[in-house]
Amino acid sequence: MSWDEDGTPHPLALRRTGRSELEPDRLPEMRELEVLGWEPAPEDLRWVFLPYVWPPADRTWIPDRSTHWAVDTALDGHGHITGVECAPLPEPDLRDLDREADEALAELGLPPRPRGRLWLLRPIGPFTTLGAVLDHLDDLAEARAVPARPSVAFLALARAELAELAAPEER
Repeated sequence: MSWDEDGTPHPLALRRTGRSELEPDRLPEMRELEVLGWEPAPEDLRWVFLPYVWPPADRTWIPDRSTHWAVDTALDGHGHITGVECAPLPEPDLRDLDREADEALAELGLPPRPRGRLWLLRPIGPFTTLGAVLDHLDDLAEARAVPARPSVAFLALARAELAELAAPEER
């Protein structure tokens, strides 16, 4: 298990460089990979460890050249929108997001994620979508009375089940 620290991004990502004003899910390389069966790793903090334990043959990453936006909406006294302003999320706010993830990973005994990566995963085992794999992990956790939240027990359950799901594919 690793973050593939020395690995290279998916080859489709190498065709594009430079910052983009697009959000991560709108990057052309992200959309191209989705057509090929890759899905963005969930951003929910309870799945922060997922790319680390996902079978290496079914995970990849692309450089994050996206812009994360802050949206400020002004409302009048009746709850009607009177204005909307969008601005790139300031660097300190981006670092806060990384810090939160790094703290959750540290509590699990895992190293921090490499910076500047967008992770993509392919469904494994009999599942056709990433959501189906996550639902399976949630169901398994419930059946084994393991809370489906970032914890050493949930990490161990997910790691073992993902390895088992990937094993038939590797034979």
